[in-house]
Amino acid sequence: MTDEMVLRAQRFINTTYGNGATLGIPKLEENGRTGWTVMYALTRALQYEMGISALSNNFGPGTLSALQEKYGKLDETTIPSAKFCRIIQSALYCKGYDGGDIDGIYSSRVKAAVTKLNSDMGIGVTYPGSALWPKAVKGLFNMDAYVTVNDGSATVRSIQQWLNGRYIQRKDFYVIPCDGHHSRDVARSMLLAIQYELGMADGVANGAFGPGTRAGLKSHTVSTGASGVWVQLFTAAMVLNKRPVSFSSSFTSALASEVSAFQSFLRIAANGRGDYPTWASLLVSYGDQTRQGESCDGITKITPARAQTLKAAGYKYVGRYLYNPSTTSLPEKEIQPGELATIKEYGLRCFPIYQTWARSVDYYSVAQGVTDCLTAAFKAEEHGFKPGARIYFAVDYDAVDEDVTAYILPYFRSVKEQMDRLGSPYKIGVYGPRNACSRISEKGYADASFVSDMSSGFSGNLGYPMPENWAFDQIVTKTIGSGDGLIEIDNNIASGRDTGQGDFYPPPSQKLDTGFDVDFWSALLKEVEEYMQSIGRPGGTERLYTLRECLETIMAHDAAITSASRSHRMRKALVQTSAFWESCHYSYQDVTEDAGVVLHHTGVIPDWGKGLPGVTRTVDSSTGIARISGRTCILSRNNSIRAGLLDGKVLDSAADSDRWAMWQKVNQDKVFNLTTVPHLHIWAADGKKGDVEEEAPIRRPSLDYTETETFEVLRRYPARGTETEAHARERMPLYAIFEKYNRIVREA
Repeated sequence: MTDEMVLRAQRFINTTYGNGATLGIPKLEENGRTGWTVMYALTRALQYEMGISALSNNFGPGTLSALQEKYGKLDETTIPSAKFCRIIQSALYCKGYDGGDIDGIYSSRVKAAVTKLNSDMGIGVTYPGSALWPKAVKGLFNMDAYVTVNDGSATVRSIQQWLNGRYIQRKDFYVIPCDGHHSRDVARSMLLAIQYELGMADGVANGAFGPGTRAGLKSHTVSTGASGVWVQLFTAAMVLNKRPVSFSSSFTSALASEVSAFQSFLRIAANGRGDYPTWASLLVSYGDQTRQGESCDGITKITPARAQTLKAAGYKYVGRYLYNPSTTSLPEKEIQPGELATIKEYGLRCFPIYQTWARSVDYYSVAQGVTDCLTAAFKAEEHGFKPGARIYFAVDYDAVDEDVTAYILPYFRSVKEQMDRLGSPYKIGVYGPRNACSRISEKGYADASFVSDMSSGFSGNLGYPMPENWAFDQIVTKTIGSGDGLIEIDNNIASGRDTGQGDFYPPPSQKLDTGFDVDFWSALLKEVEEYMQSIGRPGGTERLYTLRECLETIMAHDAAITSASRSHRMRKALVQTSAFWESCHYSYQDVTEDAGVVLHHTGVIPDWGKGLPGVTRTVDSSTGIARISGRTCILSRNNSIRAGLLDGKVLDSAADSDRWAMWQKVNQDKVFNLTTVPHLHIWAADGKKGDVEEEAPIRRPSLDYTETETFEVLRRYPARGTETEAHARERMPLYAIFEKYNRIVREA
């Protein structure tokens, strides 16, 4: 939106200071919109009029000192020239205040604007009247707002104004924004305020959370009944951390209750008092770094001696990396052979982290998200993490908000979408600064946060509250143990939201299958079609799909099938064979039965079933790519849940509501349907518990399954009857074809 007076200010700069080569002021676009380019030009013009030779975009100490020495304050009696006044008037307009007619006169309109500016800044009591004092001038020549913007909080703004008014005359305290939003500048001003109240002199107080500040806060606990400036500072810190309290000088019982809630949220002693650990957590992201965490992460192999060290130190959860693409750098970063067995043996639990680089914005893209998700899932399967483990994908740099919007959110959306395509074998977490963690989680791309709070200077940590879904809070690096048990770790506070895994699949006895190589597509299709035609399968004219269409569907979901087979340590040819065979035999009669299921549960024949002859109410049917019924889906997944192979809730296979819910999923969600096939094979091998006719258990599908075992588990999928053995014999050569091409790829 064009502002006529800002437009006039731009024209004034262009006309008066058009010699950009000399002053470093580029020709401004005359668009009536303010911005840093305009403010930089005004700053250089002001410096030029003050006689400063080395002009700069920055309104720094030299400019402030020159202003103080030459004029003390700016008003109608001290302003040195009409040009100087026009610069001030232009800056006022760029801030949204009435600067008069940009005519070089410090008029009543300018005075009223300055008075309003001082009031909005919160310094009107300290500097009454219509004069501009040097620090106010510095605040005028930037892009900070002094009124609430973008849904800013009125309470936060009152805190910002209070800080400005109380501490503006201290040497290193400058006007902070009063826009209703917490920020890096506000966080630093809070620390300066603490230091000033502790009695630190100018030059000593520096806005850092150092030993003097820590020592001072330990003697300034506030609690119920207390009052005064320390309570104001404490309630201000609570408000800035988005706790539902009032900015007040009185410590009430209601405040104590909210303090207890905050302490419980951060896993510090919930005593309702503003003690040192609470002050620390409010003022700096890492809080009290002397806290002993129950979680840690590191780049060092957990040996038996190191596991004993961790156990003795009170650690329960260990974060370890799934992958390290380098063969020379950090040789123990990736989980090492036998390490997870050691972690289990010593009663520890492990949560996986995925990071190869992730240290700058140019790493993040949609394509990278796909690659990282596939690599992370496949490595998690290789190392032995069971389905349901949460993998933390990293944002290991100071990601500003614009980076999060433009690059990191699309990357995590891509990770989430790819994990869904894999059948969601693993949950997704995010490691990173507070802002990135919160925004990614709010979008639903991660369900837990591993917060890099140790990086307290990150702009993504300063001014941002702890993510609501935090699982681990990384606060300090430390070395513990001695001798062979010596280990350097990052000490993390655990919220209990994620407890990692304490039991793992053993190392694979043979190579796991990997993704299909499309170069073999034509050869695979030819062999499959020739074999199926040779046995007259599926036969008839009532089939929905051609052999080619069925195979294309199976291979289009190769990533999900690969991931599911790797997770459960079975050959993916077993899944491919069963799913392809059932898909080929999907008939119009199956569609009619499907329509009957919808009719039974909703009372309405679906649009796609209207016109089909013989649609009658049916409780359940075998449906979807692999022709799975709601009942067998429940029974097989229940079996895996009880065996610890799958996360989820045990359902009632006899309950209409549960069968209908699962039927809809296997009917409509191809990935869910296909990733249920391994559970059907496991259930079949376990003896089909809950089925009408249970069978004798056999060894569960594994990478070294014999031909006899493969035949038997194929025979049990999905039904009983006299034809099952004949059908299984027909499927065995089909299994051999899929396995032939899978073996070529995995052994390449």
